[in-house]
Amino acid sequence: MSNKDKCIVDAYTPWQKTTPGGIVTSTGNAKHYLTGGWRADKPIWNEEKCKQCMLCFPVCPDSSIEVEDKKMKGIDFDHCKGCGVCAAVCPFNAIEMEPEGK
Repeated sequence: MSNKDKCIVDAYTPWQKTTPGGIVTSTGNAKHYLTGGWRADKPIWNEEKCKQCMLCFPVCPDSSIEVEDKKMKGIDFDHCKGCGVCAAVCPFNAIEMEPEGK
């Protein structure tokens, strides 16, 4: 771990070894935390309905829309928190939300 990432702590780190007040002291560290476990609802992408309009990509607050060669390739469930914004903006109903674990 570099000095830049000092605020990154491993899971189950005793509170005494974290920063005072749990303050995050550096930016760009979201990739180190798998926040998909917070999700109550899960987006389900239907590739056949998808017209690759990419309206979902810029609205995802977690950058969880996976893109390759300017086309949607899937959803990063390690970081998607299931907010449903991607499903709300999809004009083709290619993304639908369903309860996690269904």
